Amino acid sequence: MANTFPAVRRTALLASAVALLGTLTACGGDGGTTTAAGHPSSTAPDRTATPATSRPASPVSPATSRPGTPGDTTAAPGDTAGSASASARAGGRCHTSALRASVGRMDPGAGQRNFPVVLTNTSSRTCTLYGYPGLAFTDAAGRQLGPDPKRTAASPETVRLTPGASAWAALSFASPEISGARTADPATLLVTPPDERDSLKVAWRAGEVPVGGAESQVSVTVLSPGAGP
Repeated sequence: MANTFPAVRRTALLASAVALLGTLTACGGDGGTTTAAGHPSSTAPDRTATPATSRPASPVSPATSRPGTPGDTTAAPGDTAGSASASARAGGRCHTSALRASVGRMDPGAGQRNFPVVLTNTSSRTCTLYGYPGLAFTDAAGRQLGPDPKRTAASPETVRLTPGASAWAALSFASPEISGARTADPATLLVTPPDERDSLKVAWRAGEVPVGGAESQVSVTVLSPGAGP
């Protein structure tokens, strides 16, 4: 009986050791996961999903209206439709076909010869003139004599012509006998209204005019209301 107890004890201790070893093997003591073959694998990668970074929405620009579009009362910068000339607002420019040209009586003064060049509205509607008339002396063949008159410095104003009303500009030059300029005796004075291409012919009966030389300059003023001084 004395020998039985140690053998039993050894048997029990051996069974406990085997059971403990089986437990450690089943748990994979190295902390890894178990593969299908039963061998521990390397540490599994972290599969925790990373939150997607959300991009802020692009701001929507407010709709802008283009000047000059329907419904927009503000004209675009430089829009000619929104900046009509004073002439158009007052009733429209006077065209050559609606005017008659004439040259008034000479008004001498201090060695000068001054003539009013008159434009009269012969139409049945009101129109306007603005600026300088174009002037040129021509001979009987229509050839121009001398350069175009020089425009005097001035600030033009719109002249409103009712039917039958007139506007005038001063044509001036130094008396040829005083200036000693080269002269010619024109047959016609061509008068072109401002902003027009067609001219009006006026017979010139006032004698010689300067057409060359240092003192040959002829000048013209802006148009003013009336038929002369």
